[in-house]
Amino acid sequence: MSTDTVQNNLVVSMEYTLHVDQEEIDSSNGQDPLQFLVGHGNIISGLEREMIGMKVGESKDVVVLPAEGYGEFDENAFMNVPRNAFPRDLPVEEGAELTVRDDAGQSRYARIDAIDGDTVTLNFNHPLAGDELHFNVKVVGLREPTAEELAGIAERYQLHPTSVSDCLDPEHLPKFEAFDDYT
Repeated sequence: MSTDTVQNNLVVSMEYTLHVDQEEIDSSNGQDPLQFLVGHGNIISGLEREMIGMKVGESKDVVVLPAEGYGEFDENAFMNVPRNAFPRDLPVEEGAELTVRDDAGQSRYARIDAIDGDTVTLNFNHPLAGDELHFNVKVVGLREPTAEELAGIAERYQLHPTSVSDCLDPEHLPKFEAFDDYT
């Protein structure tokens, strides 16, 4: 397999800056480049598609619409949960980010949107849902994946993604954990 250009099944190392509404909200500046395996859902589809064919050293400005980024903002992706459903050691405060696990053990991001007495409203939208994303990307490396990276992908695809509706079933409250990492 040629490692001359960004293509499926190659690991890309990239530097990037992300702006939303003309405000920089994320960047690899001062950090190691972001690495991802092309074609395996490691980054948002709109950005990945626009990077196909780029060469090492090449830079590009990419605009990603919500449908190919973090999705449209879903007004129905909210759930009211009794405050006592949360573990006692978990801080319950507006803006707190959580990992929510369903009965099958699948995890999903949620953010505490509001607290009204003993009712906590969870928002399952990604923080960037509905936003137009403006990236400046630079490919700084291309290589074939290691056996460990490929094994990780195979393991990942044995899971069944949880839909928002799975987490919103009031008959089966999800389990809550402190937020770890969501990208």
